[in-house]
Amino acid sequence: MAHYRQPNRFDRHVMNPAIAGLTRLGLSFWGSRVLEVRGRTSGEPRRVPVNLLEHEGRRYLVAPRGHTQWVRNLRAAGGEGALLLGRRREGFHAAELADEEKEPVLRAYLRRWKWEVGQFFGGVDADSPAEELRRIAPDHPVFRLDG
Repeated sequence: MAHYRQPNRFDRHVMNPAIAGLTRLGLSFWGSRVLEVRGRTSGEPRRVPVNLLEHEGRRYLVAPRGHTQWVRNLRAAGGEGALLLGRRREGFHAAELADEEKEPVLRAYLRRWKWEVGQFFGGVDADSPAEELRRIAPDHPVFRLDG
């Protein structure tokens, strides 16, 4: 069964709407964006706040909670989605990384956002050995974004 840590009530009803609301107003916190992707069942746009990672000249979305609804929707949409910040809407195509490619991206992500998402990585952090990051890689989908 795929790893997934469901958001708690506070995150679902307070934090996510607050971050998404501020991001829709054009205020980005440490790279926050609102991800918009077509729902795999309804076909309707679904929106969720995400952290956009810029690493070595590329942009990535990492799923700290695992195989979430947005991950499943993005896969079903063939990698097509959009990032929203204020009135700016940027379409993209996402390519999912293989587990063996994730280690440097996960390390950079944890270096930047451990204070926010570290609890979802089972004690692994940016300073953990490469083998520990490779061990948790299957639990955390990573997508490289192309314009």
